[in-house]
Amino acid sequence: GRCRQGSAAGDTATGAADRAGRQYSAGVLRMSTLFLKTLRDDPADAEVASHRLLVRAGYIRRAAPGGFSWLPLGWLVYRNLERIVREEMDAAGFQEVHFPALLPREPYEATGRWTEYGDNLFRLQDRKGADFLLAPTHEEMFTLLVKDVVGSYKDLPLSIYQIQTKYRDEARPRAGLLRGREFVMKDSYSFDLDESGLQASYDAHRAAYISLFDRLDLPYVIVSAMSGAMGGSASEEFLAPMDVGEDTFIRCTSCDYAANVEAVETPVPAAIAVDGLAPAVVHDTPDTPTIATLVDFVNGAAETRHPTRDWTAADTLKNIVVKLRHPDGTVEPLAIGLPGDREVDMKRLEAQVAPAEPEPFGDDDFATYPSLVKGYIGPGVLGADNTSGIRYLVDPRVAEGTAWITGADRAGNHVINLVAGRDFAADGTIEAAEIRDGDVCPECGSPVEIARGIEIGHIFQLGRKYAEALGLTVQDEHGKPVVPTMGSYGVGVTRCLAAIAEAGHDDLGLVWPREVAPADVHVVIAGKADGPQIPAGEQLAAELEAAGLRVLLDDRYGPSPGVKFKDAELIGIPTIAIVGRGVADDANPTIEVKDRATGERQDVHLTDAVAHLTTISH
Repeated sequence: GRCRQGSAAGDTATGAADRAGRQYSAGVLRMSTLFLKTLRDDPADAEVASHRLLVRAGYIRRAAPGGFSWLPLGWLVYRNLERIVREEMDAAGFQEVHFPALLPREPYEATGRWTEYGDNLFRLQDRKGADFLLAPTHEEMFTLLVKDVVGSYKDLPLSIYQIQTKYRDEARPRAGLLRGREFVMKDSYSFDLDESGLQASYDAHRAAYISLFDRLDLPYVIVSAMSGAMGGSASEEFLAPMDVGEDTFIRCTSCDYAANVEAVETPVPAAIAVDGLAPAVVHDTPDTPTIATLVDFVNGAAETRHPTRDWTAADTLKNIVVKLRHPDGTVEPLAIGLPGDREVDMKRLEAQVAPAEPEPFGDDDFATYPSLVKGYIGPGVLGADNTSGIRYLVDPRVAEGTAWITGADRAGNHVINLVAGRDFAADGTIEAAEIRDGDVCPECGSPVEIARGIEIGHIFQLGRKYAEALGLTVQDEHGKPVVPTMGSYGVGVTRCLAAIAEAGHDDLGLVWPREVAPADVHVVIAGKADGPQIPAGEQLAAELEAAGLRVLLDDRYGPSPGVKFKDAELIGIPTIAIVGRGVADDANPTIEVKDRATGERQDVHLTDAVAHLTTISH
């Protein structure tokens, strides 16, 4: 059947007369019949460049919140990316399997994740009332498959992988393919007898990922990370450093330390001897419910002024109370003590308390705990041994012997020189304070800088959590059962595609790396219907295809050359070959070849065009 073809200038219908008498090359993509519509304007819901340009260039279309349909050009890019991922996994010796996306409840109940995933899990029932889920990840299924097939230590080490669609009920899907409810991942799992084997498998996957992202020509950094809901120990993320990324990471300005902010460990100050420290004194500090008003007051009043310098917000200890909602529905309060010049970083807090989810502490909650005086909360009422019974965790900077200005648990009152370890004690520490540019590197002590990135890969050592929960054992060389140790390794395939689009675009449109582009050469015929450009362009496209290149041919009659050029820039094929007025010069027929990434142009003799384009495409 016929398709409608859109352009940057609007929709263009292609009639039967446009195609009459043409001989089509089997492998050439023809824009006259391609199922494609490009758009002049950005989609209203597009927040980032990849979303905006993938829609405008006719690669994807929104199907539902967090879900997208793929058009032919987009599906070609996706398949190229999937092929590259598969080739790198196979080259590393990993074996491909495939699981269903619709999974039974029981394995996830056994590991606790039926509950722990909370609202992020898509749950459903079959007609008999049995519970199922749409898989957000497949640790349980990999473990059960190995349990079913592997019985001896001789079958290990083993690394298997799949490329499969995942589902997570994101509360706020956004940014196109970067955060959706349905997405494709490559997930691998390794199975080893001992920790040294796990380390070898981990190192093999790490090397494979480096090879993969190098091949994709995608900028990346490797940072220390947390394993999150998956569990496990050693953990690293591969991040594409871009401002639109949802992950914040730090990197040292001197050494090679880099870490996701969720995994950053604050250097702990040395303990200070409490002998001889000034006593804690409560002062009237009316109308000082905020850190700023408190600092102004204590610097301005004679009885609270520091003897040698001004007080700063870093001298204050603020205590923030939140609620933790656990997967089983129970709720508990948690107080967090941190220096007053810092805010709680919710992503860091979420990582520390997972699978519980932190929520704000509201007026009704304060009414339930009358010992908490809003704006004047101090350590005196916090902790298991105190009146409120609220668990109290402090920032690592609140070390033994450090002295603070903090709430006195009475309205209009603060205490100065309240010393940790002498005057109060916490139930533990928590890494929940924001990280800032210039903070101290945990490794070398130099300043760190903050950047943002898109998570494109994650590798971590799971250990025996899932094997033990699901009863996976193998016989060792003595015939005794041994629980294997596991590693987990993920690549966001569709997210990588979006990251490549974010990294490779300009004001005119997309700029694809050649290996993932839907074609090697975009041949644009720019001439009248009866001119020499049409047969020259048709022949060039056919010869390029015969030479093994992937060709997109703009053979449309309706759109003007200007519209065709804009569409070519928008679509982003690495090489654009314009068959225009130059071929009408019988003495020296030429085409114009443009490098989409650099914008460099050169005229190439028509007889040399195939050889030239073949050379630059390999």
